[in-house]
Amino acid sequence: MRWNLRLAAANRGIWKASELQRLLAERGMVISAGKMSGLWSGHPASVKLEDLDVICAVLGCGIAELLIPEPELVPAPAESGETQIKAVVEAAAVTPKRRDGRSLPPA
Repeated sequence: MRWNLRLAAANRGIWKASELQRLLAERGMVISAGKMSGLWSGHPASVKLEDLDVICAVLGCGIAELLIPEPELVPAPAESGETQIKAVVEAAAVTPKRRDGRSLPPA
């Protein structure tokens, strides 16, 4: 997902994070400058669903305008389960050794 708050705000004539922060505070969402910076920069650590409601109400937009899906960034499916199990078993194979340090006879 790509966070698109800055563009959504710009489309409504809000050009500064402090201006949006003030509008959010008027609706009861008082946030720190650090969290506002994360929201505005496009890399929020987390966003509560309640906060998304307030942001959408202030901007008059839907969630689809704030969160842009990027399915092309999702990795391809892993190998089949059987191939994965075989790889794990091969990686976990242990070669027994004698306690006296001598080698074992060939198998």
